[in-house]
Amino acid sequence: MPLVETTCERMPVDWAAPRAKVISLGCRLNLAEGEAIRRGLEAAGGDAIVVNTCGVTNEAVRRSRQTIRRLRRENPTARLFATGCAAQMDPTGFAAMEELTGVIGNDAKLKPETWSDILAAPADGEPILRVDDIMSVRETAPQLAPALGERARAFLQVQNGCDHRCTFCAIPFGRGPARSTPIVDVLRQARMLVAAGHDELVVTGVDITSWGADLDGRPALGDLIAALLDETPGLVRLRLSSIDGAEIDDVLFERIAGDRRLAPYLHLSVQSGDDMILKRMKRRHRRGDVIRLVEELRTRRPELAVGADMIAGFPTETAGMFANSLALVDDAGINYLHVFPFSPRRGTPAARMPQVDRLVVRQRAMQLREKGEAATRAFLDHLIGLKCEATIESGGVARLDNFAEVILTDPPAPVLIGRSRTVEIMDRKGLRLSGAIVADRPVAAE
Repeated sequence: MPLVETTCERMPVDWAAPRAKVISLGCRLNLAEGEAIRRGLEAAGGDAIVVNTCGVTNEAVRRSRQTIRRLRRENPTARLFATGCAAQMDPTGFAAMEELTGVIGNDAKLKPETWSDILAAPADGEPILRVDDIMSVRETAPQLAPALGERARAFLQVQNGCDHRCTFCAIPFGRGPARSTPIVDVLRQARMLVAAGHDELVVTGVDITSWGADLDGRPALGDLIAALLDETPGLVRLRLSSIDGAEIDDVLFERIAGDRRLAPYLHLSVQSGDDMILKRMKRRHRRGDVIRLVEELRTRRPELAVGADMIAGFPTETAGMFANSLALVDDAGINYLHVFPFSPRRGTPAARMPQVDRLVVRQRAMQLREKGEAATRAFLDHLIGLKCEATIESGGVARLDNFAEVILTDPPAPVLIGRSRTVEIMDRKGLRLSGAIVADRPVAAE
């Protein structure tokens, strides 16, 4: 998961008052939940800084702590709180940080009453610690937001938690068991976001392909996606965040293959291209399943772009096993890679397995990244000269429906941020494209 820092600020009525700030590190789900935290802060008066931490790797935890220390140096008198997965998994460790005013759990952070209670209390005294047993949480409340600030696309949180136990992953201990937002609440949220001006919505969660397993009737993710596409008037594009290919149901497959409003981009949680390593990871697919899935989808939808998460240097990985991961990029036609050097997380089975030398881990991660970047460059080159659908973002860039980023030659007016337009691709600059808007109107939804 990429580490993404986002800041949400509220202009204070009193110019002497501290600013309200939320900084989210990590995945898109954290980004979406950061908006819910911001709304809770604003409702409570907004006098606080919150770091929404990430715990996916040891490096992510280090970055989270580093961010907290930096913010304390920059804001010596502010109330400073930590929440998110790293704080949930190690609440006492974060509470011991002298920079922090308190630590808030992943469940409590989304409740407006949490922030109103905390900010009503005196600012001095013992550190505040509000972290519940996340494994006992059984419901996920929908995060209903009329818009997500200045962001081009809006995030639909449809699910939280994970019931799988991959041997390398500590995230279930930060997020709790898998739980789904009911379809009626997801649809209501989607309609609000489209009405607020977002042409593109991103379906997000911890394990979104498990959506519905805990709901009455056990609907599948495909049922939810079909409802969103069929029952959300004005929605131009729907995008899926990372999914588990082993859980793609028949309805979802058909929508990916045939519905043009579902973005032609699939990001798969692959992790390795070697069958023995996948078995030791306790994944539910093998390399052949990845190749077969992509081939079957591209037979129906040739323009489909594919991204994948991959781990380099998993315990017991030999040079030959790693070579299978490198080869999978070509064998499956992967266009984008998100590479993690293996990071042993305390309490996970993989941390107790025979470890690969750290220098070798770093070298393999670099090789895998280079392989992924070469695949991305080749993919982008074949887009030059085409006219493609894109969502306009801030900073003079646009995002194609296949996830490619385009630097716009003529920066669009701010009013176009979040809107869908046709962009002509002119050239490639590194791992990004350059182009221009050629149709000053929304792309028609089919």
